[in-house]
Amino acid sequence: MRDQVRLELELIEPFDELEREHLSAALRWVDSGAGLFRLAKPATPPMHLVSYFAVVDEQNILLVDHKNAQLWLPAGGHVEPHEHPRSTVQRELQEELGFTCPHPVEAPAMVTCTTTVGLTAGHTDVSLWYVVRAKRDQAMKYDESEFSGVRWFPFSEVPLQRADPHLGRFIAKLRSSPSAEGGLP
Repeated sequence: MRDQVRLELELIEPFDELEREHLSAALRWVDSGAGLFRLAKPATPPMHLVSYFAVVDEQNILLVDHKNAQLWLPAGGHVEPHEHPRSTVQRELQEELGFTCPHPVEAPAMVTCTTTVGLTAGHTDVSLWYVVRAKRDQAMKYDESEFSGVRWFPFSEVPLQRADPHLGRFIAKLRSSPSAEGGLP
């Protein structure tokens, strides 16, 4: 699985110097032999792999109001041992939002290394950011035990002051991508 995670990281073209640093740090971490997967909540080991997935349409992003983090975030979750990060996207999409991905999960769009904040002990998430394209009228049932709510935001109206610290860069990267024609502005 370590080799598969490394391959996912190698597919990412860094957007800026910060992402270049995060990608280098993530590759060093994978190559170090350290545990990649969370074994016990909230922070064992203190650095572990996460698959975020941004549900987007042409001009909007769906964010979840995460109870523990107290932030608007893309949906996602911890990658389980022996689970490919793209399989995590499919599993978490069903668990957290109640629908299946309407297309094959493509290579991650971004990687970040973030020290978490919230109501439980902090740790470092190495997050692979994936894109799920869906329509705003997509039927969904969100996990009320984990989220206070879900909401579609126009890209220009995302509440960045109460969001993942890298969300603004992620949106900018999506919007600047040559593949943005496939469903992104």
